[in-house]
Amino acid sequence: MQSLLSLCAVQVTRHQALACRALASLPRELYPALFQAAFMYGRTLVLQALVQTWPYPCLSFRQLLPQPKQLGWPERPRKESVQAVILALLAAPRRESSSRRPQLRVLDMTGFLDASCGQDPTTMSMWARSVAVARTCLSAQTQARAAQRLAKRRKLEPQVPVTNPVEVHTDLLVNRTSYSVLKEALQTSTCGPLRLRCRDLWAEELSGPSTVALLELLDPVCLRQVDLRFSNLGLSGLCTVVPHMAKFTHLLSLKLQYSNVDVRRLTAEAESSFQHFVSAIGQLRCLKELNMGSSRLSGRLHQLLSSLQGPLESLELPFCALLPGDLSYLAQSPHATHLKKLDLSGNKLSGDFLGPFQRLLREASASLLCLDVTECQLMDVHLVSTLPTLRCCTHLRYLGLYGNPLASAGMKTLIEHSQAFRELQLVVYPVPVDCYKDLPWPPSSANLLEGTVDEEKLASVQAELQQLIRATQHHDVLWTVDIYGHSSFDYFSL
Repeated sequence: MQSLLSLCAVQVTRHQALACRALASLPRELYPALFQAAFMYGRTLVLQALVQTWPYPCLSFRQLLPQPKQLGWPERPRKESVQAVILALLAAPRRESSSRRPQLRVLDMTGFLDASCGQDPTTMSMWARSVAVARTCLSAQTQARAAQRLAKRRKLEPQVPVTNPVEVHTDLLVNRTSYSVLKEALQTSTCGPLRLRCRDLWAEELSGPSTVALLELLDPVCLRQVDLRFSNLGLSGLCTVVPHMAKFTHLLSLKLQYSNVDVRRLTAEAESSFQHFVSAIGQLRCLKELNMGSSRLSGRLHQLLSSLQGPLESLELPFCALLPGDLSYLAQSPHATHLKKLDLSGNKLSGDFLGPFQRLLREASASLLCLDVTECQLMDVHLVSTLPTLRCCTHLRYLGLYGNPLASAGMKTLIEHSQAFRELQLVVYPVPVDCYKDLPWPPSSANLLEGTVDEEKLASVQAELQQLIRATQHHDVLWTVDIYGHSSFDYFSL
């Protein structure tokens, strides 16, 4: 609910011209509330004036903006608001009011929304925001150089180097289209009026040399996450890239999904590359999250994870063709008792895999918050057998079961035992197999995805499930068959 101060700020910023003129006489303590109101409602003139006269050293989006879907505020701010703040940076480092000197030294845009915002045309996607920030840094440098040339022509005192630059902390999404402008911005911002600092780097479909070139330009202290999605680098490419990450002293998260890694049948040269890659991963001293999604790691998980200098808290291994021995190693490893997030989607967990999986759950039960076992060939008998161990995961917030051949009976049993999960927030479960028409047995993931659902039977079963859910009196828990219609649980939000 909006506070009285917030409601007043919303009304004040409606009259933008008057609000801008009044800023000089307003106490600086009102600036945060005015910024929040102007940003959320798209009052761009007020936003620019606020940034250009900001009376504090730091302006942080995460600290000032309301949480998503917070009652009383628009669901998401408009892209015009983001653009206004970015454009105001061109004047913020130099412009001074006769009554108030701007104090801004750090603009922190990190953690602002996420990549999914690009699906909403009224918001600014992460990619567009990355490009806009980069171009603003380049424009600021161009303006500074033009001012120096003008001063030289007029035989004025040479302009002194920028002593109070503004650091712009942001998360960057880079692909082949935006690579050049982002690289140039990072190169020039080292000595310009705007200094670009990257916290989380998401690089899509970049070559090894291009990725290395970007990494070399990033501040070694600021970077906490590298996500090289869809890079297709292979072991040889990763051996080129990963060693350049050792300089990042606060790197906590590394995501290498879809990197075209398969260690099942290696040549002598490829085996050497794998050993080099393992050694490079081991040099990342602060690593807490690792994603090797869609890498074929059969039988080699112990070599990969035993090289790490500390235990992981988030491990994502979807579709990694794991073997029972891999799960057994993980259950006995130092990582198991520290895991907050575990993703084993797409790996078989039934048959010979079930025992090692249950031992792993038992070891991780005290710390585990998020468990994703989507498409793991788990049937009712496997789920019921796992429930005594699963119930020990009392802090569980998320459980992903989508794509498993579970029947309505199995789901009812799970719901009846769900009271053990006092912190549970979201369960994504599959359409029960008894709600399909002519489903082959045992069904594959493709059968469950493409099979014909008996909608009338599904409606009846879901009504029964909802009745059981209400009986648990956990009204704040969402049980859904929609795998995409909710926010993911990010490691840094746990």
